Amino acid sequence: MCGIVGYVGSSEAAPILLDGLSKLEYRGYDSAGIAVFDGENIKIEKTPGRLNALVEMTHDGKLLPGHMGIGHTRWATHGKATVENAHPHYNPSMTIAVVHNGIIENYMELRAKMERKGFAFRSETDTEVVAMMLDYYNTGDPVETIIKVMHRVEGSYALGIMFKELPGKMFAARKNSPLIVGKGTDGNYIASDVPAILKYTRDVYYIKDEEIAEITEDGISFFNIDAEEIEEELHTIEWDTNSADKGGYEFYMMKEMMEQPEVIRNTLNPHIVKGDIVFDELKISDEDLRGISRIHIAACGSAYHAGITGKYVIEGMARIPVEVDLASEFRYRNPILDKNAVLICVSQSGETADTLEAMRVASRAGVPTWSIVNAQGSTMTRESDVTIYTNAGPEISVATTKAYSAQIAVFYLLAMKFADAKGLLSAEDKKSYIDDLKRLPEQVEMLLNNKERIQKFANRYVSARDVFFIGRGLDYAIALEASLKLKEISYLHAEAYAAGELKHGTISLIENNTLVTALVTQDELYDKMISNVVEVKSRGAFVMAVTSVGHTDIEEHADYVLYVPETNKYFTNSLAIIPLQLFAYYVSAGKGYDVDHPRNLAKSVTVE
Repeated sequence: MCGIVGYVGSSEAAPILLDGLSKLEYRGYDSAGIAVFDGENIKIEKTPGRLNALVEMTHDGKLLPGHMGIGHTRWATHGKATVENAHPHYNPSMTIAVVHNGIIENYMELRAKMERKGFAFRSETDTEVVAMMLDYYNTGDPVETIIKVMHRVEGSYALGIMFKELPGKMFAARKNSPLIVGKGTDGNYIASDVPAILKYTRDVYYIKDEEIAEITEDGISFFNIDAEEIEEELHTIEWDTNSADKGGYEFYMMKEMMEQPEVIRNTLNPHIVKGDIVFDELKISDEDLRGISRIHIAACGSAYHAGITGKYVIEGMARIPVEVDLASEFRYRNPILDKNAVLICVSQSGETADTLEAMRVASRAGVPTWSIVNAQGSTMTRESDVTIYTNAGPEISVATTKAYSAQIAVFYLLAMKFADAKGLLSAEDKKSYIDDLKRLPEQVEMLLNNKERIQKFANRYVSARDVFFIGRGLDYAIALEASLKLKEISYLHAEAYAAGELKHGTISLIENNTLVTALVTQDELYDKMISNVVEVKSRGAFVMAVTSVGHTDIEEHADYVLYVPETNKYFTNSLAIIPLQLFAYYVSAGKGYDVDHPRNLAKSVTVE
């Protein structure tokens, strides 16, 4: 959550900071601020609310001249969204400025200590403690000073720091919170994420936990927590810069939905080679794959829903037991882990705090960890034993669409790989499955091109109060994701239920004209789902059904039917989710909401 940008170089810093922060708005925030060093003093401007208010306050940054600065968009955790609580924060003499992502867990204890030392606090935040401690422990050696503070704070942090006494030098440090350093031609940068600086450079370093970077216009140095200078590898970002722009669409979410055919293709193609499923990154033999006794999947939000799809597909194809956990539950439930098992963690950002901790739980137990990740160079890619990239490119909208579609595509491939290794996939079935996979991008594109029909239907439900999604098996996994999409961007009360559970209490929620979306794509469960549709219809529900082409008899029972192309039963989730993503988008847009920045939410949840 939150966003950090920093710059030191030959250009004016403030416009670069504001531009970089605008590229991080997807991370979620409720206040913004920048600090610029003008050669004599560090000057700060900050405000609650949206970034454009800060842009206006500073006249696009012109009121804060200087060639070095740090900026921040804050999502309130400690204290409300006020000017005082917004970042950056000063020490009392205003000679040190700090921005911070993460949570200092022992800040109350540290604050009390600093108050006893005579430090007066202006804010309610945990971050201001860092500024005070940098002042108190300042030895004149910035790296030594920062290390003294790092030894005393507990929790997670990505820090951007400026000292008045050190003109032209900016510092960064991190622990359990993402931070990158960019190497440019007219200066150097720090940022929480690549899109903030992609306009200025493609060359980046990924700071590791408990490391410090010293950044000047001409150079970048790295130190470990023992103050020893270390080398870091320079990475080149391959993303097309246009991927981080809206491309003419009103919202990133629509652009990203429209990119799904290409994203699915880019995720599938590297693993389909000469009629076979190939995962070079696994680095294990088919014999080792056959030795895996159980698969655990840990993830949060939409990635968790992708994991549920993975469970159904892997168990169905490969007959390997799969457990799916919310990462926040897995890490605390003292799971029973067999050393012949594997944990698969799923995260778009590769920085999701609970998922990272779930990975560490498995690693400490000696269980191999695999990650399905979109963001290259993220913490998860460095800590997991195996990384499988989804090739979705930058996803800016808070509500994931293309990254989710890429994740479930990876699970299809993994299921086929396991099934093939175990001898459960005949040559004929393998060819049929691969042919169906290759058709998915074209079929998704066809559904997206029919978006106007979804828009017309969504306009009828802009004022809905409750929406329910029901399904069985793989359709239940889609119901969960569709419900989340609708509630997170339109703020409607939306719930997903396994359709077989309706009689166990939830059917009492159905009233006249309540919208119920029934997912009916699994042939073996078709008759059961028709019975559920009849049940809710008899209680007054208006039923929208999503089913496969050919099931026209459902029109006798449902009020509105959306058809998706025919495909293998295991792959229908890639198609059924598309009209429901569009439905959520059009309901939100119809309400006049900011589709890309839903209230209270952030793209990358880097704290518990």
